[in-house]
Amino acid sequence: MSRWLLLAGAIVSEVSGSLSLEGAIRHPWLYAVVAVGYLLSFWLFGRVLRAGMPVGVGYAIWGAIGVALTAVFSAVLFDEQLTLLTIAGMVVVIGGVVLVNLGGGHGTSADGGNSDRGAADSGSAVTTEDAS
Repeated sequence: MSRWLLLAGAIVSEVSGSLSLEGAIRHPWLYAVVAVGYLLSFWLFGRVLRAGMPVGVGYAIWGAIGVALTAVFSAVLFDEQLTLLTIAGMVVVIGGVVLVNLGGGHGTSADGGNSDRGAADSGSAVTTEDAS
């Protein structure tokens, strides 16, 4: 599965868990949704890292998009105020993530940015027995 799809799943799970916290104040059963959302999110993020995405890049994207989605959905679902200053802040955060991605130098290696972590999982490692 694509690491980008896994990251999207991690973001959606985390945002769902975060938004459920507000509802859990009035409906305690939603704490189960909070727990499942966060656990699933961390599990999926672990898969993203195992797929070779650098932790700094993945976490920056996860955090920025998660903050923006949580703010937008909080405004829609809970009638929280989304001010011009809040929107400007989200644009700055997302812009920072873009800069992290552009300046990170990932994806420049011969394996297309995949780390050595993925080589052991894919069974592509060559042993000395294979070489002879």
